[in-house]
Amino acid sequence: MKTSQQIRQDFIDYFLKQDHKFVPSSSVVPLDDPTLLFTNAGMNQFKDIFLGSKTPDHPRAVNSQKCIRVSGKHNDLEEVGKDTYHHTFFEMLGNWSFGDYFKAEAICWAWQLFTKVWGFNPNQLWATVFAGDANDNLPPDEEAEKLWIENSELPPERVLRFSRKDNFWEMGDVGPCGPCSEIHIDLGPDRCDKQDDPDHTCGVNGDCSRFIELWNLVFIQYNRDETGKLSELPAKHVDTGAGLERIVAVLQNKTSNYDTDLFMPLIDHIAQITGKKYTSQLGNQTDNAFRVISDHIRTLSFAICDGALPSNDGRGYVLRRILRRAARFGLLLDMHEPFLYQLVPTLVDYMGTAFPELKTRAHHVINVIKAEETGFSRTLERGIAIFESDIAELEQQNLKTLPGDKAFRLYDTYGFPLDLTQLMAEERNLTVDVDGFTVLMQQQKDQARAAQKNLIYEADALSEVLPATSDSQKYLTSSITARLLGYVMDNHYHTRGSVPAFTRVGLVLDRTCAYAEAGGQVGDKGIISADNLLFNFDDTRRIGPAVVHFGSTDSENISIGMEMTLTIDPARDDTRRNHTATHLLQWALQKVLGSHAHQEGSMVCADYLRFDFTHPESLTHEQILQVEKLVRDQIAAAHPVTFKVMPIDDARKLGAMALFSEKYGETVRVLAIGTESPDALEEAFSREFCGGTHVNNTSDIGSFKIIKEESVATGIRRITAMTGRALNDMLYQRSDLIDQLGSLLKTTPDEVVERIKNLIDTNKKLNKQLKKGTAGDLKSSAQQLLDNAAAIGSAKIIIGETGTAPVEAIRSQIDWLRKKAPSAAIVLAAKTEDHKVLLFAAVTDDLIKQGLKAGDIVKQIAPLVGGGGGGRPQMAQAGGKNPEKINDALEAARILIKNSLSKHTI
Repeated sequence: MKTSQQIRQDFIDYFLKQDHKFVPSSSVVPLDDPTLLFTNAGMNQFKDIFLGSKTPDHPRAVNSQKCIRVSGKHNDLEEVGKDTYHHTFFEMLGNWSFGDYFKAEAICWAWQLFTKVWGFNPNQLWATVFAGDANDNLPPDEEAEKLWIENSELPPERVLRFSRKDNFWEMGDVGPCGPCSEIHIDLGPDRCDKQDDPDHTCGVNGDCSRFIELWNLVFIQYNRDETGKLSELPAKHVDTGAGLERIVAVLQNKTSNYDTDLFMPLIDHIAQITGKKYTSQLGNQTDNAFRVISDHIRTLSFAICDGALPSNDGRGYVLRRILRRAARFGLLLDMHEPFLYQLVPTLVDYMGTAFPELKTRAHHVINVIKAEETGFSRTLERGIAIFESDIAELEQQNLKTLPGDKAFRLYDTYGFPLDLTQLMAEERNLTVDVDGFTVLMQQQKDQARAAQKNLIYEADALSEVLPATSDSQKYLTSSITARLLGYVMDNHYHTRGSVPAFTRVGLVLDRTCAYAEAGGQVGDKGIISADNLLFNFDDTRRIGPAVVHFGSTDSENISIGMEMTLTIDPARDDTRRNHTATHLLQWALQKVLGSHAHQEGSMVCADYLRFDFTHPESLTHEQILQVEKLVRDQIAAAHPVTFKVMPIDDARKLGAMALFSEKYGETVRVLAIGTESPDALEEAFSREFCGGTHVNNTSDIGSFKIIKEESVATGIRRITAMTGRALNDMLYQRSDLIDQLGSLLKTTPDEVVERIKNLIDTNKKLNKQLKKGTAGDLKSSAQQLLDNAAAIGSAKIIIGETGTAPVEAIRSQIDWLRKKAPSAAIVLAAKTEDHKVLLFAAVTDDLIKQGLKAGDIVKQIAPLVGGGGGGRPQMAQAGGKNPEKINDALEAARILIKNSLSKHTI
């Protein structure tokens, strides 16, 4: 039996023999397609070729593309685990022809691969073709039909025609499209999952699991315009896609994709961690949990590996939903501590050969998943308790729908994605008011959107109309003469008349030496002038092929077509210092922390540099000092800095580092530190893909210091540092501060630190003495409350107000009271220093069994002091803003407790 790795390689090798070029899978995080959250098909990276905006490097291509489908019409998330074949992550095997071969070759090769290489039984295979469409005036695809019959062993009755719904592919409402032809397999009558339905008939494109599609061959031969009219494309393309998981299941003779070697290593590891057994059955929670977790860890690992991170919006929120969904299913396997991250090495073991980036980034993936799991585990069980409380209220009222505001609270406060709440409700045969949730969610989005600033342009709208700008001089000079071609304003490109005065616009020149914002480096600032006419620009951006200089002028006489001189602000030299320093910083971090410390982003400007990198925890003071020393040593060593433009494959062979979130072309610019010759880059100690501006020698950087180190996301740290003039200015300011502190503390600058330490120690001692006094007062107050407590049976009702004290001190007194009164209901109130209210309730276990719960008590009395709160049955806390109502709240608590306990007193 072939392994999945062999099956994947068979496909690639077969098409390499047919003169196809192997193209590695693109990132599952689309880098240049804002319409996609994740790559969801093999053709995504070739979209520009099909649209005609890019020329292919090779007319034939083959690969296995990583895909994620969790949104829009391709959303398989809710089905995962319930059946044998739905996944959020999958591999799409594909071969492409860009204006080269067409239907005949695609069909012949597909049949040969299936039957000769993989050994599918021809008697089980079926083919489908396009039946035509009267609305589009399209005839049936008789060409494909004939090719199947003539070039395969399929009899005519197993080549079926289907409508455009099943056999016509379109990229969108407009654009390339064409008929498709699919290969299906008949798995036999026993694989039908609707045998109990007397009205059911099995068939291709039916609604049972006996017949499944294995491969779709798309023949892109038309273009649909804005009116809906179709026209023949001058160049015809082939785009095929075969799901690896389904093919492996058939070839390994498995009835479920999850029983193949693409999932079983993970499932076995889950069984080992949890102590549970996987039985490959549908319909039970345990097996469903195994399938969900094994699927979701694949999606999480590949997405994080390719640069995505869990967050609260966009694709980051989708990842967070998936991780929290997997964690919730972990509870069904009695996993109450983080465990998903432990599965990553297993995935790397069997998928890392096909996708080497998984090996490279495994440490980062583990750290991100572990940190995200740990964070969610703090609120997961608390959120479930809130959910259970909400459900109990519904059951008391005999209602079947969880209100939208309750679902939104779980989302907003406890991080429960809506689909997780829906899943838990579904398990209780309940529904969720999605419309109510959506209204509250939209209100939150509207508030966030209102705070955003509007741009004076939209890049997509302008990129098609702007002319190309030559910017090769940006590396060579700080001044250049150029012709003004036009300006951008109000989302339009203007090529006539004069540039408006006192208005922010973007000038477009035929050439420039300004650097447009890219790769983390800010756009240049400067002046564009002609005689006494000045245009000051404070930002430079690339829009499509043009470099646009944004700023304003107070002159009304700058005309389109003028020859002008562009001069870059000298502050660019500071930006160059900071940019080269980021490369030294990346090198130093890997020396100190390890090779897992990869760049995740940066921001380089004249005043400082900001560098984001993968690392699970904050740097120690000693590590920061080590990094600083390494960078400063390389600055002092006066290393030459050079660059070379080369093919990307050659750059990778050199070991040049690339940013995971960037998409690169066939050629790249490699920035090298430590060699003078562009032809000796292997001698450099730092080599990175980089299109930014840099110093010529590390000594030009001058100095370097880390100003701040912090967390910006799960598993991502950020360093802010300074160099050159800005650092010198900052150090002078800090020196002045030290002098001022020395004067205030009446000591020398060298002794300031020791003096402050002594003050802190003295302050701690005074606070400790103060707390002792507070604790003594509280204990005396607690003893008095206990002595005066009413009783019902053996249960004490301890209610009263304490003095102002820290929360932990009040909780300590509650613990003391519970020891003194083993059967008790306790409610304490305290005023805070800012004139607000704290309420605490505690109930012993014996009274909880009688139905009295601390959380219920504070829920009912907190509104009386203008607040709210909740908690566990044993202990709960609430806050309020009306201290004058404390007595009312305590009296309400007294009545509530007495009434509850009286019901159980004989």
